[in-house]
Amino acid sequence: MKTLMKITPLHTLLFVALVFGLDSSTLAGGQSQSAASDVASGIPRPNPTGSNPKPEDASSAILAAFEKYEVVGMSAAHGNKDLDDFILDLIRNPAFPSKVNDVAVECGNSLYQPVLDRYIAGDEVPLSDVRLVWRNTTQTMCGTSGFYAQLFPLVRRVNQKLPREKKLRVLACDPPIDWSKVQSQKDFRVKDRDANIASVMKEEVLSKHRKALMLFGTYHLFRAGNTAGKLSSAVEQYEKDYPGVTLVIADHEGFGNWTAVTKYNDEFEARLASWPVPSLVQQMKGTWLADLLDMPHSAGAFYFKVKEGPNGKQTQLAPIVLKGFSTMVDAYLYLGPRDFQLSEAMPAEISMDKDYIAELQRRATLMEEDPSAILKVDSNPFLYDPDFLQKSIQDICKSHLDAPCVILPEVQVSDIH
Repeated sequence: MKTLMKITPLHTLLFVALVFGLDSSTLAGGQSQSAASDVASGIPRPNPTGSNPKPEDASSAILAAFEKYEVVGMSAAHGNKDLDDFILDLIRNPAFPSKVNDVAVECGNSLYQPVLDRYIAGDEVPLSDVRLVWRNTTQTMCGTSGFYAQLFPLVRRVNQKLPREKKLRVLACDPPIDWSKVQSQKDFRVKDRDANIASVMKEEVLSKHRKALMLFGTYHLFRAGNTAGKLSSAVEQYEKDYPGVTLVIADHEGFGNWTAVTKYNDEFEARLASWPVPSLVQQMKGTWLADLLDMPHSAGAFYFKVKEGPNGKQTQLAPIVLKGFSTMVDAYLYLGPRDFQLSEAMPAEISMDKDYIAELQRRATLMEEDPSAILKVDSNPFLYDPDFLQKSIQDICKSHLDAPCVILPEVQVSDIH
């Protein structure tokens, strides 16, 4: 998950770099992979023990999982083209409509649910109206990804082939926001996106005994308390009332990215060479895979938190490492080796839409973000970018010149909690 989010005071005062699957990347300005080794020099060589995982064909396993679970959740539209393509193939599977009622999405402004319902049902709705659903969310990445511009028309087309009682519904779960009325940060009143997600899931899926494929960044799906955390995930929130109804899937993007552990990635991926692609492991407990993912840095899920002093000034950019990763998810999706996975590029039709790009830049300026970043093009076609973390941290530091910015490897392993 190659994303870097600015969390403003309205978003609990954190910067989060949440990357699942482990990319080997540089961690300090101008330095390459050796910097990663310096940062993680205190990390022992992983020696995971346990039984061998039992991978199954991923599509068949996920469809079968709906016999046991009400909800299956996985990431989407966070830069992993292989994962997005897998999801589109899953929805095209002829068995999908017999297993699933709803597709719940992170990239959908719930303000437009009535428009979305009419479009998905097959009514004549202008594209300019329906694409507001995914272009006008609280998250810029929703509007600059091409995934949802394919997903919504695909579900509509699938519905055209189905009898009325089998037709799918798409649920927009992002909080309602009317960007035409947002003229300053004070007008942006979104506090807990997960609470809105949980509310939609309870009201539209679980209370009605329906089945849903849930497409969200893995952070929203974690079932254990998050380390960065003042807010619980959407799954945590709704499972207080509906316990055990969700299968949470994490997708493999490598082992040990951005740390010294990355040099062992090929060694551990060699253990997966016989696995079918794509494949799913549902029983991780007691396996060497769970043991490896639970070791510091191996799962590659990092948060970078901006620590602030009494006057609100930035004092340090500190990494936080999630603990017990295998207990926070239920299954592991393997789409092939890390170095062969592709990154999703911004479609030209979006980047050349001058009016929409201008609107995104307006929103970025209002939220005190860098408007020029909207059109920054990453020429790397691969999901694994050794320099991604370095560049992201530098961008944070450059945007906070009014306060000291500690960038790795100045932050020692002892500072990592």
